[in-house]
Amino acid sequence: MRAAALRHLKPLPVTEVPVLSMRAFRREILASVEDGWRLVSFHGAGRPDDAVRLTAVLALDSSGELKVLAADPGESYPALTPVCPQAGPFEREIAEQWGVTPEGHPWLKPLRFHGSYRPGHVVWPELAGENIQPSVMDFFDVEGEGIHEVAVGPVHAGIIEPGHFRFHCHGEQVLHLEISLGYQHRGVERALLGGPHPRTIHHMETLAGDTTIGHATTYCRAVEALAGCQAPPRARALRAVSLELERLSNHTGDLGALAGDVGYLPTASFCGRLRGDFLNMTAMLCGSRFGRGLVRPGGVGFDVDAGLTARLLESLEDTCRDVAGAVNLLWETSSVRARFEQTGTVSAAMAVQLGLVGPAARASGREMDVRRDFPADDAHYDDWSIAMLTSGDVMARARVRWLEIQRSAEFIRRCLADLPEGPVRMECGPPAADSLVVSMTEGWRGEIVHVAQTGAAGRFARYKVVDPSFHNWMGLAMALRGQEISDFPLCNKSFNLSYCGHDL
Repeated sequence: MRAAALRHLKPLPVTEVPVLSMRAFRREILASVEDGWRLVSFHGAGRPDDAVRLTAVLALDSSGELKVLAADPGESYPALTPVCPQAGPFEREIAEQWGVTPEGHPWLKPLRFHGSYRPGHVVWPELAGENIQPSVMDFFDVEGEGIHEVAVGPVHAGIIEPGHFRFHCHGEQVLHLEISLGYQHRGVERALLGGPHPRTIHHMETLAGDTTIGHATTYCRAVEALAGCQAPPRARALRAVSLELERLSNHTGDLGALAGDVGYLPTASFCGRLRGDFLNMTAMLCGSRFGRGLVRPGGVGFDVDAGLTARLLESLEDTCRDVAGAVNLLWETSSVRARFEQTGTVSAAMAVQLGLVGPAARASGREMDVRRDFPADDAHYDDWSIAMLTSGDVMARARVRWLEIQRSAEFIRRCLADLPEGPVRMECGPPAADSLVVSMTEGWRGEIVHVAQTGAAGRFARYKVVDPSFHNWMGLAMALRGQEISDFPLCNKSFNLSYCGHDL
């Protein structure tokens, strides 16, 4: 018995998910990764007998295939991470949540510093009753003459979210960067159990606030697939427009922030304002600059008329013209190029090993984009052109954002010029019982994956969220190796990962 083939947004009865022996489960995953598949979700779930079942979902981007398999590991199993590094954070999470030990894991440190879903079960007994924060846990040791450590965080200047960074340095050179997160843990996945309920959509919209549209869309598609309904064509088009507006605002803001990190103020100042203009376009659609209230199961909560469409297109043209003027200054300025080029390089091989996604992966030569490889229930992204470079440095991550800004703007023009007629929402019934569905969306940071599994009553028995930051934080750590410590702000912003999206 091997993995079961799975189609994107097509529910599969839970009984058809093959349960393999742990040895066969591990062998199937490792062989698949060797053949080019990616581990997009790997999580545990409780069984009625208080045991734990592991479920893995793998994707093959070149053919748009998915497959799923499961296993019952008992109290421990041989870790995948030493052979398959992209499994590293997944296995840390499983150990923390469920007390199942991946034997041989090279760094089995808590991922979010919370107990298991099982009441009364404490995975890390040394933390029980102790007010121990992640920043004082054990760290990797780097030894030798002249080696020193620099600790940053978890509290940062201004309104930056909390995260702890420890640099192991020799002089100014970074030998290793250890990233400790978990300070934003809110128990979102636990709150989703038993849903969907009235608060579920609000959990999704605030899971990572700058990715409101991305996560809400992924969730709504999953619920619709389980309910056997499909949002009307007009609603699907408006969702796509809002998703690309979210991408435009964040990519523009990131390019401005990258300019600020190297002291190039013209682009930094302009892009800070222009990001707001894109956010205001989203507010024109629904009243919220971040898109809250727009995407709902069955469709969208707001419609547009001809007048609003015209104003959106006019604002888009004005803003994109100004963005082009501001951003092109970066490529024309030698001092900017000198700081961007050959800084924070992640090779294509490393991007594959770590399972990087989104612009960070495409900047290292990975040809992958959910919009093309795993299209949803419409044809809006037909013939989507992937923005990809190969140098894997800060410059590549910046240029990929600029290419995507241009593609997203053109996409919005086409969508708004040819909006389907008809309603924007339909009734969405309850989810099917004992089913599993995988929903994927290309958010602005990269691939968002939601795996929803229902029980006998048609309620969520397990809802697993994988934000793109979950895959990409280790990419930032590797980008810093061999760099000057002063390069950290620039490298960090070139990834611009989410703390709360990772911590849930």
